[in-house]
Amino acid sequence: MALVLRRLIRLIHTWKRFFGTSIVTPESKVKKKVKEILERAGAYYVMPVTSGYGRSGAPDFLVCHAGKFIGIECKSGNNKPTALQEENFFLIERSGGVALIINEENIHTLHSTFR
Repeated sequence: MALVLRRLIRLIHTWKRFFGTSIVTPESKVKKKVKEILERAGAYYVMPVTSGYGRSGAPDFLVCHAGKFIGIECKSGNNKPTALQEENFFLIERSGGVALIINEENIHTLHSTFR
């Protein structure tokens, strides 16, 4: 068991050396662009991490800008939100907020949203 663990750790270190500490996915590229837009607009945002205490299905970004609450879920390609994410979008909109699903195709719409 210890030998397997040591080999796994060595493999992880090799991976990090060749590919860096994080893997860049298409969705992470969308998130990076969303962050840049929010920061340029001076919006307050958090990226919640659900670890048993948070609300599952929460959007990737919870944003406050110009007195509005906005939940932004980032997707790549044709990926669709889960049923749990859809439920959270409904709750946000029912409470007077705005819920957005952003991908590579429609990210330009954020520029007009955050002016």
